[in-house]
Amino acid sequence: MKKGLVLEGGAMRGLFTAGILDVLMENGVEFDGLVGVSAGAAFGCNYKSGQIGRTLRYNVKYCRDKRYCSWRSLFKTGDMYGAEFCYRELPKRLDVFDEEAFDASPMEFYVVATDVQTGKAVYHRCDSARGTEILDWIRASASMPFVSRVVQIGEGRYLDGAMADSVPLAYFESIGYDRNVVILTNEKGYRKRKFRATLALRLLLRKYPKAAEAMATRHVFYNETLDALAEREARGEVLVLRPEGKLPIKRVTHSEKKLRAAYEMGRALAVKRLPEIKAFLTET
Repeated sequence: MKKGLVLEGGAMRGLFTAGILDVLMENGVEFDGLVGVSAGAAFGCNYKSGQIGRTLRYNVKYCRDKRYCSWRSLFKTGDMYGAEFCYRELPKRLDVFDEEAFDASPMEFYVVATDVQTGKAVYHRCDSARGTEILDWIRASASMPFVSRVVQIGEGRYLDGAMADSVPLAYFESIGYDRNVVILTNEKGYRKRKFRATLALRLLLRKYPKAAEAMATRHVFYNETLDALAEREARGEVLVLRPEGKLPIKRVTHSEKKLRAAYEMGRALAVKRLPEIKAFLTET
């Protein structure tokens, strides 16, 4: 049996996920592998490095810092979430990401990004935190259209993994993970609506029409994924953790209060369902 953890994105809604992850780490809950999309990757890497509280700490500390996330950063650099600050200065100097602990952990870590030339999801396994490659992949996975530049890694060009696969459970099962916990960042019954700014998107991504098409049809694939997940959940084949109500936070926020509220909602849910989580992961 291979135990997997599947993390949806959602930008700052990912603080809900962070609350769950911290409780799981505090209680010694282990997985064989983790796959994260967007914020799921950016925050989930701390699970492999075992850094309890790091996600909340740096988000609260820098949520009002214009270098971290601001319109000024978008206009100056092309990225609302400043690439140099978020993926270089912060993890390397200000709130250090524990590369040694990440590398020592036996848990596999996968990041999902969208190849803008094909419009398809790419699932990249990050085996080491040394250097900058892992940070480049996490940045690519979290680079939302309209507010981010296309990220080039080697010969590839990438944007937000959620454009092509928001909840990569099927991928994880395809590589042998058969006992999976999925963390979503929207409440039960949520349905994604059709992306409205389709014309603007096609103009923005005119060099990458397949990526624009993936974004324009994302709601169809996402809602189908939720439907399939609900059926699997009802049969007990997968354990799903989601907010019990609408999160008091949007994708982007500069409010410490709202960040902490989303985080505490995640913690409360994890504490409540911890016996169920442990039982699910030990079933044979």
